[in-house]
Amino acid sequence: MTGPAPLALSAAAGALIGAAFFGGLWLTLRRLPGARRPGLLAAASYALRLGLAVAGFAAVSGGRWDRLAACLAGFVAARIAMARRLGPGREREAAPPCR
Repeated sequence: MTGPAPLALSAAAGALIGAAFFGGLWLTLRRLPGARRPGLLAAASYALRLGLAVAGFAAVSGGRWDRLAACLAGFVAARIAMARRLGPGREREAAPPCR
């Protein structure tokens, strides 16, 4: 398929991959304070998120650099959107008070 449609789909897929990656990071960071083994939790979360992201990029790109670039752009856009939505100052409003 040629034209802008594959690139738009690649960017949308990248945004979904980014939302999953950074959503998983956010969930991991929320669980770290209460974890019995925080280092293991952080390492396992990173490995899982990285593996899924790399597999997603490979599947979406299909060996084409233009689709890979569009996927990366969607990934970065998801990062920016989630940082604005869940970034510093926002967790104080949504998080329960610490004991």
